[in-house]
Amino acid sequence: MEVDYLFEIGDNIIYPMHGAGVIEGIEEKEIQGQTQKYYVIKIPMNKMQVLIPIKNIINSHIRLVADKRSMEAVMDIFYHGESDSSLTWKERFKINSDKMRTGKLKEGAEVVRDLIRLQNEKNLNSGEKQMLDNARKILIGELGLIKGITELQATDLLKMSIPS
Repeated sequence: MEVDYLFEIGDNIIYPMHGAGVIEGIEEKEIQGQTQKYYVIKIPMNKMQVLIPIKNIINSHIRLVADKRSMEAVMDIFYHGESDSSLTWKERFKINSDKMRTGKLKEGAEVVRDLIRLQNEKNLNSGEKQMLDNARKILIGELGLIKGITELQATDLLKMSIPS
């Protein structure tokens, strides 16, 4: 039986809420009495390996790493886009959580931008600090893969023009 795979071994991907990773393999495993094929994904940022059933890959919102043009457009929004400062922290947290779950580059960059701007004005609560840290790591991981630079270099690139 021929199987159509959405991703290939070696593909750089983004796994929402976890960050940048690489498809290391496709394996058949028996888990809880069920045998099925899994993508084996290595996520260096969190030093973890994840198995995702191939049949569930669409619902996981995993996507290929963006291309340079998409990253440039998103970085323009990151530096020059507007932030809504009228939201309560509860509204902001829900909106930002929803954005992070999409796994979309633009949404994640907006979360980083808006929380950095807010952090420059006042202290973030612990939930927003954690969200900013995670969103920033994901953005830095993807920026590094796209530009072919280390995480440290990507971090420095992001810091060079912190949006105000």
